[in-house]
Amino acid sequence: MSAFGGDNAPEVVVKGAILALERIGADDRIVLFGDRQAIVRVLEAEGCSVENFDIVHTSECIEMGDHPAKAFVSKRDSSITVGFRDLAEGKIDGFASAGSTGAMMVGSMQVIKPIEGVIRPVLATLIPTVSAEHGIRRAVLMDVGLNVDAKPEVLAQYGLLGSIYAKSALQMENPRVALLNIGE
Repeated sequence: MSAFGGDNAPEVVVKGAILALERIGADDRIVLFGDRQAIVRVLEAEGCSVENFDIVHTSECIEMGDHPAKAFVSKRDSSITVGFRDLAEGKIDGFASAGSTGAMMVGSMQVIKPIEGVIRPVLATLIPTVSAEHGIRRAVLMDVGLNVDAKPEVLAQYGLLGSIYAKSALQMENPRVALLNIGE
């Protein structure tokens, strides 16, 4: 997990990692990428042992105002770039960041590589819905916060990917797909 980038980093991210540590199994480890001294300060302030985490020191941070692709290439020692490198090398099993969404997408495309046939990666989230027929259940909302100019074939693929996810992860037999417009 990148401890840098995003609002109020590293405090909020490290505190979130401490909460996550309470919920994972004893055999699992959380790896924090970022400025080691800053991470250790937060852990100590929270009364959490540094030994509970693996910390990978990085000296750079991709800022929200940086151009994602350029920063991913030029800031070779950023928490996001190093995190993706470790993910690609199998040193970690998953990677998350509250930082630059664009840099995370660049990393997923350049380092991890998309599934063959996927035109563009998509960010998805689950949202609760309520209906008289089904009661409370979850829906998949695709493309949250990244693209405002997706082409028709990309939107169609997002619908297909969301439908596949709803069937496999949410056990929905016949998910409905709809288009939500953000403005124009």
